[in-house]
Amino acid sequence: MSPTISSPPAVLLIGHGTRRAAGVAEFHHLADQLQQALPDRTCLAAFLELVEPGIPAALDTLQQQGFRCITALPALLMAAGHVKNDIPVMLKAFQTEHPDVDITFGADLGIHPNLLHVAGERIESSEAGFGPGYDRRDTLLMVIGRGSSDPDANSNISKITRMLWEGLGFGWAETAYTAVSAPLMADALERTHRLGFKQVIVFPYLLFTGRLVEQVQATVDAYQHRHPDVQAIVAPYLNAHPLVVATFLERLTEAEDGAAQMNCQFCAYRTPMIGREDWQGVQQTTDHH
Repeated sequence: MSPTISSPPAVLLIGHGTRRAAGVAEFHHLADQLQQALPDRTCLAAFLELVEPGIPAALDTLQQQGFRCITALPALLMAAGHVKNDIPVMLKAFQTEHPDVDITFGADLGIHPNLLHVAGERIESSEAGFGPGYDRRDTLLMVIGRGSSDPDANSNISKITRMLWEGLGFGWAETAYTAVSAPLMADALERTHRLGFKQVIVFPYLLFTGRLVEQVQATVDAYQHRHPDVQAIVAPYLNAHPLVVATFLERLTEAEDGAAQMNCQFCAYRTPMIGREDWQGVQQTTDHH
């Protein structure tokens, strides 16, 4: 049935994309849950790269179905290059070619109490692996972010680490990244090993499985092999928890109410930031096509 003029906008959920079939399936499961929560809306999944449909193809599909209003939601945890550059450039290009289509872009998930609750559940679920006598005060928590050249995104992972540390009461906590940003995970594990903790929980602050989750597990396995006196456990990643779905619904409402807020507190594109002074005023482009 073709949408009417009074129909609510279609929802385009945009994921990053992965070559791992399990990660793609998890993303589609999330999209299905979003559709179930919005039975009167049309929800479509799309990917920035690696998986079809891409963003332009998904927008074409919605236009051909008769939609002239589309709300695009990034299924990404932090506002870095993909949210600040790549996706907006692609949406703007489509809208320029199709001026009859109005696209509203929502905010990233960001730091949200819902996600902190999910993170806490995932971390707590891993603690049973330590057995009797376990004490959080004798345990180090390491939170792993994807890593970015964007200082806002990296500092937000550090903020999440601090909030989990204080909220859960671990003996110590550190932040590390899978790539791009220091400290990288392997380096951070070796440095914190000097603190003497015999129990370590590594929590990948990631939405879905894929290459990065595999990298986290492999790095922890290698660390465990080098230090058999330490018990290191990888906690589950976020995945499509009901509170994650609820956060997407909140971001949808914000976007359509005109209240979506980009993470611009320390935006290096607007304000000269230490170490990023040459970013100010740079034209924002994308190498994704």
